[in-house]
Amino acid sequence: MTERTPLTLYLAAPRGFCAGVDRAIRIVEMAIEKWGAPVYVRHEIVHNRFVVDGLRAKGAVFVEELSECPDDRPVVFSAHGVPKSVPLEAASRQMIAVDATCPLVTKVHNEAARHHENGVQMIYIGHAGHPETVGTMGQLPPGEVLLVETVEDVARLQVRDPAKLAFITQTTLSVDDTAAIAAALKERFPLIHAPAHDDICYATTNRQAAVKAIAPKIDALLVIGAPNSSNSKRLVEVGAAAGCGYSMLIQRAADIDWRALGGARAIGLTAGASAPEVLVNEVLDAFRVRFDVTVEQVETAVEDIEFKVPRILREPA
Repeated sequence: MTERTPLTLYLAAPRGFCAGVDRAIRIVEMAIEKWGAPVYVRHEIVHNRFVVDGLRAKGAVFVEELSECPDDRPVVFSAHGVPKSVPLEAASRQMIAVDATCPLVTKVHNEAARHHENGVQMIYIGHAGHPETVGTMGQLPPGEVLLVETVEDVARLQVRDPAKLAFITQTTLSVDDTAAIAAALKERFPLIHAPAHDDICYATTNRQAAVKAIAPKIDALLVIGAPNSSNSKRLVEVGAAAGCGYSMLIQRAADIDWRALGGARAIGLTAGASAPEVLVNEVLDAFRVRFDVTVEQVETAVEDIEFKVPRILREPA
C-alpha cells in the first residue's frame, strides 16, 4: 500500500451558513409545507447551486422576475432583498408574498429610507448588478442612491449637496476594501453621515477574520462557494491579500485542482455564508482519500444568532 503524504488542513471557523441564509432556506421549505408545490422564488434564494437544486427537488421554482410567477401561487423574495417595486406589484396582483430578505439587509434598507425622509442623498458602496445592490438602490427613487465600487469612483462622484450625504454598504463586502472607500468618502465629503453600525454583516466579518487567522499557517486556501456569491469571492480575495499564494474558489470537491496543490503541506479550508457544511465534509473526504490528513479547526468567533421567519409562515393555513 502506497504511503500517503502528510497534510494539515486548517479549517476556518466560523464558516458556511449564516443566520440570514439559514432563515431564507427555512422560509422556502416552510412555504412548500404550508401551501404545497410549486412555490415560486424570485431569484436564487441564496447563491449556492447545491442548495438551490435541493429546494427545486422539493417543489421550489426559481425565476428572475415576478412576471414569470402566476397570481395564484406563493412567491418568496430572496435573501438578497428586492426593489420596493416588487412587493408593490405582488400586492397589486393579490399574490401571497413571503419576504426572505436577510434582516441585516433590511436594516440597510431602513437606514436608506430614514435618510431619504430627511432629504439626504445616499452613496452606496457595493457591486453593480449584484441582487443586494439592485434591491437596496431600488428602495429609493432614481438618483437618490449613487453607487461606488472603488476608491477611484469616489473622486468621480457628482452629488446634489455635499452637506446632505450619507453612505451605506452592501453587507457582503471585503472589510478592508470597504474601509478604504469609506475613508475616501469622508476625506472628500467631511460632513457625510456614516452608518451608526457597520453595514457589513457579522457573518461576512467573522469569516474574513477566520481566513486572516489561518493565512500565515497555510500554503493554499480553498473557499467553498458559488461564483456568483459575493461573500465567497471576497474570502478568496482576503486570502490572497493575507499572503496565500494560491487562493481558489470551488463549488464542490470535484472542482479541486489537485496538481496545483501538489507541493502543499498545509491547506486552509473555509466556506462562504451560503455554502452548507455537507460540502465542507465532501471536500474533507476527498483530501482523506489522497493524503494522510490532520484537521485543525481555527475558531475566531462563536455565532449564536438566529432570525425568526415571517409571521405569515407561523400562522395556521
